[in-house]
Amino acid sequence: MTEVVAEPLTPAAFAPFGDVIAAEGEADRIINQGNCARFHDRARLDFGPGGRAGLSVFRAVPRDLPYRLEMMERHPDGSQAFIPMSAHPFLVIVAPDAGGMPGEPRAFLTGPGQGVNYLRGTWHGVLTPLHAPGLFAVIDRIGATPNLEEHWLDTPRKVRAR
Repeated sequence: MTEVVAEPLTPAAFAPFGDVIAAEGEADRIINQGNCARFHDRARLDFGPGGRAGLSVFRAVPRDLPYRLEMMERHPDGSQAFIPMSAHPFLVIVAPDAGGMPGEPRAFLTGPGQGVNYLRGTWHGVLTPLHAPGLFAVIDRIGATPNLEEHWLDTPRKVRAR
């Protein structure tokens, strides 16, 4: 089985697939009488024609590393943002498109205070918390048309930490 080694999540490494959502770098504005730093517009949210933004809460079963990657999915009509509701890291798996199917996967481990936004059409693994409670706020497209494609890999991958 081919291995994928999870790397630290950085904005530069993740940019082809989406956005790292974090309060990093200089704040864009100081608000609330000087008591709050606003890190403004941190994700390229896209809900496509006929869609609207929805905010849901997901509770996912924690997984262990090494993780067996068998399936990837994408959402052709809208972006999807995952914001953890705990301080625990989670595993992020993405792949470039290779003719309508996932290319070679890449894996990232989030750091404290990091979430991700997958760009519209980005192949990604399922939500993979590494610790309970596995709670996430999810901002994605709500609409009447299907917005999910799944692809089962011919050869599963083993994803491990460095």
